Amino acid sequence: MEKVFYVTTPIYYVNAEPHLGHAYTTVVADFLARWHRLDGYRTYFLTGTDEHGETVYRAALAAGEDPKAFVDRVSERFRRAWELLGIAYDDFIRTTEERHKRVVQAVLQRVYEAGDIYYGEYEGLYCVSCERFYTEKELSEGLCPIHGRPVERRKEGNYFFRMEKYRPWLLQYLEDHPDLIRPEGYRNEVLAMLSEPIGDLSISRPRARVPWGIPLPWDGEHVTYVWFDALLNYVSALDYPEGERFKTFWPHAWHLIGKDILKPHAVFWPTMLKAAGLPVYRHLNVGGYLLGPDGRKMSKTLGNVVDPFRLAERYGRDAVRYYLLREIPYGQDAAVGEEALRVRYEADLADNLGNLVQRLRAMLLRFAEGRIPGPVPGEGLEAGTALLERLHPLVRELRFHLALEAVMDYVKALNRYLNEKRPWELAKEDPEGARAVLYRVVEGLRIASVLLTPAMPDKMAELRRALGLPEPESLEEAGRWGLTPPGPLPQEAPILFPKEEKPLKAGSKEENAVEPISIEDFAKVELRVAEVVAAERHPNADRLLVLRLSLGGEERTVVSGIAKWYRPEDLVGRKVVLVANLKPAKLRGVESQGMILAAQEGEKLVLVTVDGDIPPGAVVR
Repeated sequence: MEKVFYVTTPIYYVNAEPHLGHAYTTVVADFLARWHRLDGYRTYFLTGTDEHGETVYRAALAAGEDPKAFVDRVSERFRRAWELLGIAYDDFIRTTEERHKRVVQAVLQRVYEAGDIYYGEYEGLYCVSCERFYTEKELSEGLCPIHGRPVERRKEGNYFFRMEKYRPWLLQYLEDHPDLIRPEGYRNEVLAMLSEPIGDLSISRPRARVPWGIPLPWDGEHVTYVWFDALLNYVSALDYPEGERFKTFWPHAWHLIGKDILKPHAVFWPTMLKAAGLPVYRHLNVGGYLLGPDGRKMSKTLGNVVDPFRLAERYGRDAVRYYLLREIPYGQDAAVGEEALRVRYEADLADNLGNLVQRLRAMLLRFAEGRIPGPVPGEGLEAGTALLERLHPLVRELRFHLALEAVMDYVKALNRYLNEKRPWELAKEDPEGARAVLYRVVEGLRIASVLLTPAMPDKMAELRRALGLPEPESLEEAGRWGLTPPGPLPQEAPILFPKEEKPLKAGSKEENAVEPISIEDFAKVELRVAEVVAAERHPNADRLLVLRLSLGGEERTVVSGIAKWYRPEDLVGRKVVLVANLKPAKLRGVESQGMILAAQEGEKLVLVTVDGDIPPGAVVR
């Protein structure tokens, strides 16, 4: 049986710029699409923009633009935003496209001819921003529960969809399909909504008041209510009703939405589908609110808005993608901010994953003649092949944060294995054993890179290039040990996750060259023996080397301007003297956690090294 997967984001309303909520939902959808493609599913990923309605019409007038020119401009910003975040959608639909208009009018006509649409007058409390009526009970202290703004009392003649007629059916459908709405808490909210009459749904607006919309096929003086229009994008993009894509993908639809649009998707949409004779989607997956770093809802007034696109420019788009997926339990409200991203970036990506790649490359160049050795048994690290089976249910259940945590824990295990086996020492007595250790860590990183590809596609491809690994053809490759082929290691590779350089303050001690000190000042300097366990060229400076030093119980990264005198592979295993209590400083994008001592006269430079059997971490007196 063919494996098929269809995932959609909401189509985003073009009355505002792309923001963090849009970005999060779209990153989740992209992760799911990439995961399923790599898992052998025939996959379709849809996003787009919702471009009709009163709010858009008013926004265009306020901007002094024709509505079509206005939506063209804003819709393009969403396309550019998704390019910045590496979103690989299959289709981007706009509700102003003719293919969509045809489907909306065809579905309206079908439901109208079935007797489920009628004309009537309605008076109620209306939120222009939501473009929907609210009951007194639904308001929050008399205000719109979503936007916190006053509502308007309106009375006008509209066409209505007999939604109440389908309430008993929808209640029973939810009972029969308990995983239709996920997480379960949102299903319970919908069941509570359906426990009392929901009324019929106003599905038109007078064209004289709101000219910007799709005309009703039987009455050109009315345009379609934006929700009856917008929701149909999920099938119009598949060429409903006769399109092959509709027949293939619609039975497998996963919708991703924010909880602010739960009712339209969980009540309006399934009853519309039932009235039109269409099957209901497979899953409605509901995300929570993203809050500012202070735990409050983001607001320009409060100054707590987080811009994901600025963060992507600063930290890289894959880091932002990883952070959103790793930090936020899907479905829950969560506070997000740059400081939390920086911590994740440095701990998970730079220090854990990126540093391991950097160390491993240096050791392969030094102890394996710059080649990936031949496959060997895993010696415990083959446990990584069980991760795929563990991750499958986590992804199905939308627990992305736990899936990524499991992979990163395995990367930590690779680091521990390398530290425990100490191939730089093993190579002196057992070169083959040292090469076997290095192969196992390379193979472990291959497994991790496959599983992390849907979250960080660019960086994982970069990791594989740095180690000379082939691109994976399927997730199944993460479930097998020994697939890394022997071969040459690329001589150069950039640091995978460089740490950001902080500018030095004018007049600081770091900026001053030489300053006389007292004996008391000198007593404050901590000199310790450090062993070089990895070394490679700085990605952004030819004269610098990036060294990984062992101090026994800890490791440090140090950037040193010795590339003119020392090759990276010649440094591994040497014991040098480290100024261990120097303030960290960024050197061309890489944080240096100390300074090694060297003697220089003219063009000659020699490192200060330690002879004898003295362990790393020993104090130099």
